[in-house]
Amino acid sequence: MSVHPPLPVATPMPGVRAAVRGAGASDDDGLTAAQRRAVVVLIAALHVAGGYAALQVPAVRQALVETAPIFVSLLAPAPPTPPAPPPPPVVRPLPKTAPAPAPVIAAAPSPAPAAFVVPAPPPPEPAPPLPTPAVAAAPPAPPAPPPPAPKLIPASAVQFLEPPVLEYPRLSRRNAETGLVIVRAYVDTAGGAPRSVQVDKSSGFPRLDQAAIAAVQRARFKPYTENGRPIEGWALIPFNFELEK
Repeated sequence: MSVHPPLPVATPMPGVRAAVRGAGASDDDGLTAAQRRAVVVLIAALHVAGGYAALQVPAVRQALVETAPIFVSLLAPAPPTPPAPPPPPVVRPLPKTAPAPAPVIAAAPSPAPAAFVVPAPPPPEPAPPLPTPAVAAAPPAPPAPPPPAPKLIPASAVQFLEPPVLEYPRLSRRNAETGLVIVRAYVDTAGGAPRSVQVDKSSGFPRLDQAAIAAVQRARFKPYTENGRPIEGWALIPFNFELEK
């Protein structure tokens, strides 16, 4: 281990020492507070100046450099900072539930007194109905007289605008059907086509009867007149079916 020379120690000057001793000895040195502070600052400045002058010596500076690690190694490591305590748990206040209101029991309303009703007088008895006079039933109206029967136009008075044309059916010729057919035709006051056509007397053969009816339906009549006045009525038209020998 190397032995370093002892460090020079700064010795205060005799005047400064006397000033310090006088400052600490008594407060009755006749200095004001400002003067005392100035003395203290002067003493601190002299200590700093003495230390700086000592560092200017190479041997002193080298000794300080070599001893600095020793001072550092002797320093104990700073204790680790203890962790911060956890924050206290937050206690949330429980919500206050309002007490349930007490049920209100409403008293049943007292029934109102029934109003006094004066009974109505009984209705008067209805008067007996008056006897209705008997009404004689009106005699029934006489029935209307039946219309006069249509007039039968004489055969000599029947006239044609277009006379009937008779056609002999072929099957009737082949079967040798013959006979007399009388056709009844209703002629009105206007004449012309007959209003109704029907068989008055049959020949016994339907084909011959239908041929006679068709011939009358195609015919056109003149109106029948009596004393210059047209009259409607039935006209009889005969048809005789005969085969040539």
